[in-house]
Amino acid sequence: MNKYYLYILACSDQTLYIGITTDLKRRINEHNFSKLAAKYTSGRRPVKLVYAKKFDNHSLALKEEFKIKKLSRLKKLEIIKKQKI
Repeated sequence: MNKYYLYILACSDQTLYIGITTDLKRRINEHNFSKLAAKYTSGRRPVKLVYAKKFDNHSLALKEEFKIKKLSRLKKLEIIKKQKI
């Protein structure tokens, strides 16, 4: 069974990007170096992982992603601050 990761990236323009993946290292590498990067991050490289949380299933990860995306930037930064990577 796959584990899913919700992650937040800090982009070079100080914006935040939120996504989910099953392979965190691969996905961060794609965001920084590959054509497989999200359109949003490909123009804001380099990106840095600032938050990650593991989930047992895709549904839970998607629900948390949706919840966090609706938050203000300030609230997102508070979530990031609580977790040290």
